[in-house]
Amino acid sequence: MQFRVMRLGHRGDGIARTTEGEVFIPFALPGEIIEGTPRDGRIDKPAIVTPSPARVKPPCPHFGTCGGCALQHASDMFLARWKSDVVRQALAARGIDFTPEPAATSGANTRRRATLAGKRTKKGALVGFHGRASDMIVPIPSCTLLDRAIIDALPWFEKLVRLGGTRRGEVAISVTTSLNGLDIGISGAKKPDMQLLSELGALARQAGFARLTWNDEIIATIAPAEQLFGEVRITPPPGAFLQATPEGQNALISAVQRAVAGAHRIADLFAGCGTFSLPLARQAEVAAIESDADALSALQAAWRATAGMKAITTQRRDLFRRPLLTAELDQFDAVVLDPPRAGAFAQAGQLATSAVSRVVHVSCNPVTFARDADILLRGGFRLDDLKVVDQFPWSPHIELVAVFSRR
Repeated sequence: MQFRVMRLGHRGDGIARTTEGEVFIPFALPGEIIEGTPRDGRIDKPAIVTPSPARVKPPCPHFGTCGGCALQHASDMFLARWKSDVVRQALAARGIDFTPEPAATSGANTRRRATLAGKRTKKGALVGFHGRASDMIVPIPSCTLLDRAIIDALPWFEKLVRLGGTRRGEVAISVTTSLNGLDIGISGAKKPDMQLLSELGALARQAGFARLTWNDEIIATIAPAEQLFGEVRITPPPGAFLQATPEGQNALISAVQRAVAGAHRIADLFAGCGTFSLPLARQAEVAAIESDADALSALQAAWRATAGMKAITTQRRDLFRRPLLTAELDQFDAVVLDPPRAGAFAQAGQLATSAVSRVVHVSCNPVTFARDADILLRGGFRLDDLKVVDQFPWSPHIELVAVFSRR
């Protein structure tokens, strides 16, 4: 049976219409004619009869077996336009007419954080990404997504799994590049005794890791696992949220700084470790509000250690349950918010009735962003600018930064 692919779904699969409804087709692009037999609403191994002009040869030899990327068969230009169009359509569904520019995309081998899977085998250990919709671990020695420092450390990760893994289950390896070496977090491993702790510490030193965390406990700190937010050095706690690539992070920081230029007092909501708070404190007083106490402690330590900064105050607060109220917001010239994928529904409602003149919304979910944007627009704001920042090349994930001002 042959089908024409109409569009891409939110996971990057092609979607075709049949008499029985929609069918999902992995590794297909809009406009393509494919051949295959649907099973349970999917065609898992489609034959491409008529390829799209946007189809390219995937740059990674692991593509198709590894589940880390979904869209390496599409050209960079197609992906940039498609991701911007996803945002446009999410806004249009709320009656908002705004077309962002094509996405600014991070390049190959720029992803600085990932979670790999590891498992002991009879001959040693296996480390990599899971296959697409599979629990099979696919080794990724030639990955084109991850920073080269992570790829080069794969043999060390295998040694960690051989030391601390079990034959019964998987080990999760969270790895982040830092200024002083890799920041490694191992979970699902066996409880270490004194001998294993000694071996792990020696391995961390030999490998040049900055920090090694084992089942949520720091067991080796060889050097500060520092990150750079603007020009400010910070050591985030293990497992702290970071933007996926340095290029994407810097693009977001620059966009936020431009949007709030001239503001004297800024609220940074869902502040995390201070991705925006610390750079913004070069130009204004900042109130950083976040629910994670460890993240706020790291932010405060970085602020105290950096000269030439304006005041940063911090407050631990769950903004989903206790958003800043109108009276609290009215003391700020501008508000920056970077919520999780769930968005900032309650907080957007308070902003809509406040006297705040500028709001900068950073989002990783176009659907919840469009919902929040609709609340702000109905509250008297206008959408001045919207930039799509693609930190997740070859995946359907999207990051954006939008600027709102009072009419």
